[in-house]
Amino acid sequence: MIFELIGTLVAGGVMALLVWAVNRFTGGRLPKWLMPVAAGLAMLIATISSEYGWYARTTATMPRGLVVAQPVEERVFYRPWTYVRPYISRFVAVDRARMRSHPQQPDQYIADLVIYGRWARTATVPVLVDCAGMRRADLADGAEFGAGGEVISAQWIALDAGDPVLQAVCQEV
Repeated sequence: MIFELIGTLVAGGVMALLVWAVNRFTGGRLPKWLMPVAAGLAMLIATISSEYGWYARTTATMPRGLVVAQPVEERVFYRPWTYVRPYISRFVAVDRARMRSHPQQPDQYIADLVIYGRWARTATVPVLVDCAGMRRADLADGAEFGAGGEVISAQWIALDAGDPVLQAVCQEV
């Protein structure tokens, strides 16, 4: 966040210097309001560029084995440009490299969902996904397993076939 603030301030300063140099070169013919307006516009463009580039930068630096399951696009009234093109403010990734299953429950997988947010800390939530039953149980609250690997005390959530987390976990099963 601090680097984005510094980048925004530098963009505004560079634009102000550029307008000052052009004004000096033309003999002071530019209007006085042009320098602060150009600097503000450059800062706004730098902020928007950083906002839209966050998702690509973050996914490019994710560890191997993480698969993006569900990006979340936002439209916000105080950012009117998001109505033209929404930006991705957060997304959920599945850690396929560390998925595991029980030999007696081959259609059920324990996977970590990694939740990335633009201005939030990354969170990891363990889930149990039943590919055959098209359901999911969050294991953050804990769950008990029986002798055969079956889940005894889980709160199952029914999923439809198009659920992005279900597809990410069960895609190569």
